[in-house]
Amino acid sequence: MGVLLALLATEGLLRLLPVSSATYRGYHISPEIITYPPHTSFTVATGWDLRNAHNHRSNNYGFVDTSDFKRSPDAVAVVGDSFVEANMLAESDRISAVLESLIAPRQVLALGGPGSSLLDYVERVHLANEKFGIRQFVLVLERGDIAQSICGSGNIHGPCFDSSRGAFSHEHQPEAGLLKKILRESALAQYLFSQLKVDISAPLRALSAIVERKEPQRTVKTTQERSPDAPPASERDPILKHFFEGLQQCVGCRFALVLDANRSRLDEPASVAQGPANRLLMDQARKLGMNVVDLGPIFLAHYRQHRLSLSVGPYDGHWNVIAHRLAAEAVAQQFERATTTSQLPSASIQPANTALDNATAR
Repeated sequence: MGVLLALLATEGLLRLLPVSSATYRGYHISPEIITYPPHTSFTVATGWDLRNAHNHRSNNYGFVDTSDFKRSPDAVAVVGDSFVEANMLAESDRISAVLESLIAPRQVLALGGPGSSLLDYVERVHLANEKFGIRQFVLVLERGDIAQSICGSGNIHGPCFDSSRGAFSHEHQPEAGLLKKILRESALAQYLFSQLKVDISAPLRALSAIVERKEPQRTVKTTQERSPDAPPASERDPILKHFFEGLQQCVGCRFALVLDANRSRLDEPASVAQGPANRLLMDQARKLGMNVVDLGPIFLAHYRQHRLSLSVGPYDGHWNVIAHRLAAEAVAQQFERATTTSQLPSASIQPANTALDNATAR
């Protein structure tokens, strides 16, 4: 009885604190796109001491954005993974909000999806184009997005490349079992699993199987540890081909690709350079008339001047407020250049179109 009372008291106390809460993420708007349920409120925080605690509410399409999405052909969509959602930051500090403030009155929509990768972004591009009429896209790519597009990487929402078969496939995240549905309503369970990162996945699957009277689900085998931006050509080349073909299906669309850099050793300039896979990605994008913002030189220049980290912290490698602003400014400068030269962003993919020039460090 004493243990039960202690657990109930702990549960009650944690409910008063900003402990990460259930998000109910799933395939709510599309069979290939994971979002939160529309108009759902939830809390996120980091670590045992609940750092970077924020309350969020999803919009009408289940994305963490300040406003509901509606048909807006003149708007710009920023697509990416957790670097775009950036739920560890205030909404006003994210690349989408900063960019919107810099290119006003144009609206900027944030279509971030944590735990996704290159081929998932294409799905969101098509969604934004078909549902909202958007033709101008900013794709935020992290260093490992190509390798993470391989089935089993743990960063897949839908389409992926099956390296064992050399073919494209689909990998969908399973629906939460009964036991998980129960536990995610508990603040104590959320604190243990989300804040302290206690891993009881194996016994939890076994117990869930007993509760639901079915065979325990096997974990998906993840890809072997490798350099995040150096997958072999046998995987890299078909993924890039599939990615660009998917983007080109968006008729009349313009793309700016923003590539993150290695920020762990900004004191060693050579380590900031893009890896071979991302260099190939940038080259192919430019040949298609897309615009490329390599953040490596921009981040390096800022570090040399200010000696400040561009990550949330040693416990979180996502962009901090400074990095989001630098990325947004790099894109906004290209919009400004297009306006001053009377070259408004065009809606066609062709090398002759220079509405957005490649961004480089000044």
